[in-house]
Amino acid sequence: MDTIETIRYAAPAFGAQADPLTQRGFVGRVLVVLRSLARQIDRMLQRRRGRLALLEMTDEQLKDIGVSRCDAHREGIRAFWE
Repeated sequence: MDTIETIRYAAPAFGAQADPLTQRGFVGRVLVVLRSLARQIDRMLQRRRGRLALLEMTDEQLKDIGVSRCDAHREGIRAFWE
C-alpha cells in the first residue's frame, strides 16, 4: 500500500510579508469576506449563463437532455439570484 506524503509549508523568511489571510486580523477578515462575495457573484453569473443557454437551445437539443420547452422556459426566466 502506498503512503501519502504530507505537505509541509516553510515558515516565511525573516522580514517577509505573511499572508493576510493567515493572520486573520481586520484586513484578513475583510479579504475573506470579499473573496466569499466574489465567489457568490461568480456562481450567480454562471447560473444565469446556464439558464440563458437553455432558452437558446432547439427542441432537439432539449429533448437530448430530457427537458421540455416549458421547463426550459420556466428555468430560463428565473432571476439570477434564485
